[in-house]
Amino acid sequence: MNKTYSAKPQDIIRKWYLIDASEVSLGRLSTIAANILTGKNKSIYTQHIDCGDYLIVINSDQLKVTGKKLNDKKYYRHSGYPGNLKEITLEQQLNKDSTKIIVHAIRGMIPVNKLRDGRLMRLKVFKDSNHVHQAQNPEIISLKGIN
Repeated sequence: MNKTYSAKPQDIIRKWYLIDASEVSLGRLSTIAANILTGKNKSIYTQHIDCGDYLIVINSDQLKVTGKKLNDKKYYRHSGYPGNLKEITLEQQLNKDSTKIIVHAIRGMIPVNKLRDGRLMRLKVFKDSNHVHQAQNPEIISLKGIN
């Protein structure tokens, strides 16, 4: 009889991947990034063990979105004081800090559990094509053909 394999923490080998955010839309980028960070792209994926890899996202300033999302999509934050709900459009956030858009989208696609913070710590987002992780020799993932 074959037994079901369950990964152990010492079995995990983490690799580095690099994705260019200017190649695909925000939603496509987020789903692929969430799969890499959670480890669902590996054959040893186990739900209760963090099997994910490191991910570098470059060119967040050249982010693509479809439709009228630049003006219609809004991000909300609240200070906790009455009447202090702040909202900002996607276009304003893109001009202010485009890295937060990608982190917010990927965070929403990662399961909410104790492993979430560790997975998000392995996400590195940069505004342009320069990043400080050349020493890790990241494997480049081309997303140009994905629709």
